[in-house]
Amino acid sequence: MTSTRAEREADLRTYYDNEARDRRANHLPADRLEHRDTFVTLLQQEGRSSIVEVGTGPGRDSIAFRDSGFAIRGIDLAPASVALCVEAGLDVRTGSVLELPFETGEFEAAYTASTLLHIADDDLDTAISELVRVVRPGAPVAIGVWGAETTREQHWGDASYGPPRFFALRSDDDLRAALGRHGIVESFETWPAEAQSDLHYQWAVLRTQIERD
Repeated sequence: MTSTRAEREADLRTYYDNEARDRRANHLPADRLEHRDTFVTLLQQEGRSSIVEVGTGPGRDSIAFRDSGFAIRGIDLAPASVALCVEAGLDVRTGSVLELPFETGEFEAAYTASTLLHIADDDLDTAISELVRVVRPGAPVAIGVWGAETTREQHWGDASYGPPRFFALRSDDDLRAALGRHGIVESFETWPAEAQSDLHYQWAVLRTQIERD
């Protein structure tokens, strides 16, 4: 199934608007929490105080960053998710990773989990370059996505929430290569899906270049 960026984003917006409140009540997987907490420790060790989250959803990770003492700002594609974040006292606005509404070098770190998997291969470099643009040189960027043994695109979801969502699942080699075009892949880990599946979660910390081109 081929689709344009506008069509993909419209479907994602509808789906996550409908799912936002249910998603807020769901617990994040233990592996995700462990790797997020490790990233928090890294930021604390480096004396970093500001972070941007791209793809906040209803704000579960952003709340954890705020409660750890960070100045956190964020964006999400779905207005319903943004509204839940604002209700929780978070500074989150509606936007796309392909056009981040922030200044160059505005943050000391970036975090995005299960968001870049909704970005088509043709747009992936733009998304990563936007993440790199809005952080300071030498900053760490944490990226988590679902991946597969072989790179592929597909649509799926729960029909009760709306149209099927677009997913771009990438092999470990393909994701590492894409990240490596924008900095140094400082760490790269994977773990299997909790349910029986051919998918696995990919977690990377990308270190941006000390000097910008």
